[in-house]
Amino acid sequence: MCGAPDQDTLPALEVSPREAVVHGFVTRDGSALAGAYVRLLDSTGEFTAEVQSSATGYFRFYAAAGDWTLRTLYRGGSVDAAVTAEQGSAVEAQVVVPD
Repeated sequence: MCGAPDQDTLPALEVSPREAVVHGFVTRDGSALAGAYVRLLDSTGEFTAEVQSSATGYFRFYAAAGDWTLRTLYRGGSVDAAVTAEQGSAVEAQVVVPD
């Protein structure tokens, strides 16, 4: 069992000057995709964290500044998306799962 918080019950997004946040939604055909596993991989491809997307497709990671890959696993495959996190801000990523 993952130690990450339930993505359905996260508090409102607030970013302190010392942290970086990567968050967003997983969708398929324009609709939320609940239950997808979103992994955060560092710039070398190493696994860092994993959460399961909420009922609205939402996910959130608190990460260090730098380049990251979001690897989203869903029934039928996986898709990668590149993001760059910056200290003191939140970057929103839209992960679109193919049909």
